Amino acid sequence: MTKLARAAAMALPALLVAGAAFAQDAATPAIDTGDTAWMLTSSAIVLMMTVPGLALFYAGMVRKKNVLATMMQSFAICGLVGVLWMVLGYSLAFGEGNAYIGDVSKLFLSGMGTGWDAPFTLGSGDAAVATTIPESVFVMFQMTFAIITAALITGAVADRMKFSALMVFVTLWTLLVYSPVAHWVWHPNGWIFALGALDFAGGTVVHINAGVAGLVAAVVLGKRVGYGTDNMSPYNLAFAVIGAAMLWVGWFGFNAGSAVGAGARAGMAMLVTQVAAAGAVLAWLVAEWAVKGKPSVLGAISGAVAGLVAITPAAGFVLPGSALIIGVVAGLAGFWGATALKHWCGYDDSLDAFGVHGICGIAGALLTGVFAYGPLSGTPASPDGISGSFDQFMLQVYAVAAVFVFTGVATFILLKIVDAIVGLRVTEEEEREGLDVVLHGERLG
Repeated sequence: MTKLARAAAMALPALLVAGAAFAQDAATPAIDTGDTAWMLTSSAIVLMMTVPGLALFYAGMVRKKNVLATMMQSFAICGLVGVLWMVLGYSLAFGEGNAYIGDVSKLFLSGMGTGWDAPFTLGSGDAAVATTIPESVFVMFQMTFAIITAALITGAVADRMKFSALMVFVTLWTLLVYSPVAHWVWHPNGWIFALGALDFAGGTVVHINAGVAGLVAAVVLGKRVGYGTDNMSPYNLAFAVIGAAMLWVGWFGFNAGSAVGAGARAGMAMLVTQVAAAGAVLAWLVAEWAVKGKPSVLGAISGAVAGLVAITPAAGFVLPGSALIIGVVAGLAGFWGATALKHWCGYDDSLDAFGVHGICGIAGALLTGVFAYGPLSGTPASPDGISGSFDQFMLQVYAVAAVFVFTGVATFILLKIVDAIVGLRVTEEEEREGLDVVLHGERLG
């Protein structure tokens, strides 16, 4: 690099912060190694959120006879969605396509040999988003999101869904529901992206998407045998605590990694993630203490997840004070969703996939439209960024409603198709015996 080029690069920090590609010379764009290192780290810890994080979190909350089957679901989904993402999912989500779906131009990740060592630009034309990382890292980071979204749904159907049915359903759902919604929200061609609704790290794409799918699945499958009469206490809350701790740590990659670089916005996203989670833990415990007389371990870890869910869409748009409010609201909303709401409505959301992820995802997405601090999303072309306002709030409402309805209807249709092909649920006798033995021929000692 010439001295002139080096001086020019040092004189343009705002351009670098905005994510524009840094040119080593006129012909060869250069990857930013610091940004890439952070995104590699983020990808690894987001993957850790599913295995072993979510696997332990969910397994600790089911009965002993279903622990291995529950862990198997997360582990198998990690493999299944990893392959699906490489074969077609990434192309449908992040191919050019149109406003509603990508294309098959990146089928089997074709074309990645060209420009594999250059910065990746998402989209084309005026709306294109430039990054300072290679596309391989972006593919991997987004793959971990697709994996955990599908795995979250299993919390709503724990103890009763066939493994074969789950694998078929996740295949169809990932390609026909997750990928289109990711395209709507995160690709420059997507209609929600163009609308201007905000979702920094997955309030709509991950949590509302998975939460609504879980709710529909819980209703379609029906309640667990013995629900409301049998003792369904968690087998090992220590497993759940360890899993929740891994989720909490991994969430920093989830949210701060969504800045797609190691800059000031990533730092703010990490800080507000911690603040919101902490506030939600306290809010849930206070509510539980007031209603039930004792604060529980299960309540503490559920509160943490509630806060993490709610701050996800807002992480790159809000300041710490707003994050604390979001966290407190999430703690209270999650407690209500996991206790009162499902009992009033009469569905059996086994591990509160909708009660926590759906309800708190909705709360966080809506509050993003209230508390967004413009300069955090500012660019050289638009330094004021996007600020909270009534108009922005209504855009958030529109996006939430669209994803809720689409996911609900599509999930119902896919479940009915899977039921017709392989059947959704184990028999009553098999459910009483336990899925570990019935589905996998294994049991805990």
